[in-house]
This record gives sequence, structure tokens and C-alpha cells, in this order.
Amino acid sequence: MRYDEAVNRVLGLADVERFRDPAHSRPRYDLSRITELLKRMGSPQDRTPTVHITGSKGKGSTAAMVASVLSECGYRVGLFTSPHLHIMRERIQIEGRPISPDKFADLVERLWPIAEGMTQDHWEFVTTFEMLTAMAFKVFADTKQDFQIVEVGLGGKLDATNVVTNPMVSVLTSISLDHTEILGDTIQEIARDKAGIIRSGSTVVTALQEPAAMEIIREVCQAQNACLIETGEHWQYRLGDWDLSGQGFTATGQSEKWVLWMPLLGLYQIENACSALAILKCLRQQGVSIPPAAVEKGFQTLSWPGRFEITQARPTVIVDGAHNPYSLRRLVESVNHYFPDRKRLLLFGASYGHDVKAMVEEICLINPEEVFVTRSRHPRAIDPETIVQLFMGNGFRVRLIESPATGIKEGLGVARENDLILATGSLFVAAEVRELLKQIPSEVYSDSGNMLLSITE
Repeated sequence: MRYDEAVNRVLGLADVERFRDPAHSRPRYDLSRITELLKRMGSPQDRTPTVHITGSKGKGSTAAMVASVLSECGYRVGLFTSPHLHIMRERIQIEGRPISPDKFADLVERLWPIAEGMTQDHWEFVTTFEMLTAMAFKVFADTKQDFQIVEVGLGGKLDATNVVTNPMVSVLTSISLDHTEILGDTIQEIARDKAGIIRSGSTVVTALQEPAAMEIIREVCQAQNACLIETGEHWQYRLGDWDLSGQGFTATGQSEKWVLWMPLLGLYQIENACSALAILKCLRQQGVSIPPAAVEKGFQTLSWPGRFEITQARPTVIVDGAHNPYSLRRLVESVNHYFPDRKRLLLFGASYGHDVKAMVEEICLINPEEVFVTRSRHPRAIDPETIVQLFMGNGFRVRLIESPATGIKEGLGVARENDLILATGSLFVAAEVRELLKQIPSEVYSDSGNMLLSITE
């Protein structure tokens, strides 16, 4: 099987990530099908020590930090995240690199008969995300990874990744209102769903949370007799020097003090770093050797693109995948902190399933000189005309642009050397801007999302 054939098979499954239907009409599956699929594969999810991470914001960054440090320790580390920026293989990484096209195709070819066998036994066919999750667990087990760092796709309780029975650490990054039509329309409901990854007797790390979310997390941990580490209670940080390549910071907590540098900007990334340091502390307490030098180098060498990423210096271009009101509020906070006197141009596009009105209200606080509204090629991209009206209602001058690539070209054409261009509102907008500016190959799918049309070079 060729790689393109394998991708098309995976895309041809029910792909909830790409549904255009209202969120409340999407099926919310239980775990019986993914559990059965993995059982027929020999339960690979339980063969590799696991760090399981959920949250509304920062879970991917936190996962990347932990994976980078453990790799610097000399361990073999598998990383499973979603969605991908440019190519589907990014979701399944081994030792910091996406699995190869041949390995991806081999996994699909080997697992497809198992999935088909389930349909013959009157099971519904697995979804795209379930197949990718199973592929990740399988390849991590087969290649004998020392650890697997697993990011939840959506929620927690009913996410396909929530089949790991005995994680070394369960993690909840910052929780906010997002995917409300699926997870619930209050912080308490969303927190309870995400707290569904907490196992009996487990070790749990949580980032600083709103009081309503923290109350739920504490309640679930008490009921599950789980040991809870609250980074907001136990860790403090101070921002150090920074430049366009990254930032230094000091983090203190749990009888530890770290002076670190990482190639990620954003005040919220330091909060994520505190969560990562707490996770690493928990692993050490369970006997994992993590030398201080590996922690320092792991942060120095980590890569997590598309999050407050500086892709060009003059004019400064930032791409950021912020896609809900809370994450945009934190993005505005960071823009104002690092670039307080810059004139700003905004390139914005969003996807269905988020509170776009509130998103626009938050991002308007950067006070852009001009707004370019666009849509990504993702099937769930929102009609930009709707977004144009929201920005105009907030008193901003707006231009409708056909694509993120065209939008960044237009922005660079009018921006002055010391201006700032911010591309945000969707990880898919950020990805398409990166592809143009960095000449990155990407996979282009059909409008329905169920076919790989081409791989751009």
C-alpha cells in the first residue's frame, strides 16, 4: 500500500474533526469500539508507560516539553498529538520525528483487516481518530518505546485515547469554555468530562484553573483516591530575558528551582512549562532517571510550531493556532507584553464549533490597524463574510481575503518594517501561513476531507 492510499483509507472513515454539521448533531461515541479494536490487536496501549494529557489550552505544548526532556535523557519516546499542521504523519512521532510514509502505510495495511473484521462481527466501522489512536499505540508498542506521551483529542471521558488503564501521570492543562455543544456549556461540565481521564490511585497534575474547574478536579481526585499536584499552588515563575528566538524563565516549586530557556514565546508557555516540570518531578518520584542537564537541554531543543511562532522578523510575523476566546485572550496578553509599541495587522479565520463572536471581541483588544479576514481550506472553516460583519461591528476596517496565503502576501505588501502581522483564529490558518513563508510541504485534502488530493512541495 502506498502512503497516499493509506491516508485516503483513514480519511474515508467517519472523521468527526472535519464534520461541518452542528456540533450537537455529531455522534459522541463511547469507548467500546476502540477498546474492542485494541483488544483484537493485543492491547498495545498498556504495553508502554504513559503520560496522558487533556485540557482546553496548552496540552500539546506540555506534551512536547515532556517528550523533549525524556528524549534528551536517552529514552525512546512516542508522542501522539492532534490535529496536525501540515501532514497527517505529524500526529504520530517517534523520537521527535513523524513516522515515515512507509511505516504509516504499513500500519494501515496491517490494521485494516482487523477493523474490517469488526464490521463483519456487526460492529460499526472505526472512526478516523480511533484508527490513528490505535496506530499510535501499536507502533509505540512494536518499537518498544520507553514512554508514550498521549494528548487527548477532545474532552477526556469518551476520547479514544482514554483506554490507558494505568498512566504514570494524568494531566489537566488549562480548562476553558470550548466545544460547548459537545462537552457542556459550563466550566463545571467541561472539567468533569476532562477529569474522566483520572484513574483510581493515580498521580494527577493540574495547571492553574478557574475555581469552578478546580473544585471538580479535586472532587474527582478525592473520589478516585488520586494524588493531586496543583501547579498553581506549588509552582511560581518569573520571566527572564527574551528575543525573537525564545525566552528565559525561572520556575520554583516542590523544592526545586529551574533557570531555563526555551524557543517558545508566550507567557502561557511558561505556565505550561511549570506543568511539564511538575510531570517530570512525578516521574522521578516513580523511579525515572531525569538528570538536570537533560531538563535544561530538553527545553532548549523542543519544537512546537504554530504557537506564538515568529516566522519572520521584519516585519514581524506571528502565527498562532489560538481558536477559542480564552486562548485568544492569552494571545493578546502576550502580544501586548512582548510587542507593546508595534502597529498591528491581523489576519484572522476561524472554524465551526467555537464561539466566534467572543473570539472576535477578544482579539480586537490588540487594536489592529487593519484586519484581513480569510478562511482556511479546512472543511470546517467558517464563511468569512460572517466574521467580517463581527469585526466591522467592533469598528475595525476589514478586507476580505480568499486564503491565508493570499492574506499574508497582502499583509506583507502593506506592512512597514517595524509592524507586526498576527495570523490566528485557527490552527489551520496558522498552518497555511507557515507553508507559504517557510516553503513547507503539506497535504491538500478534498473539500469533504475524505481524500488526499495532493502533497505540495
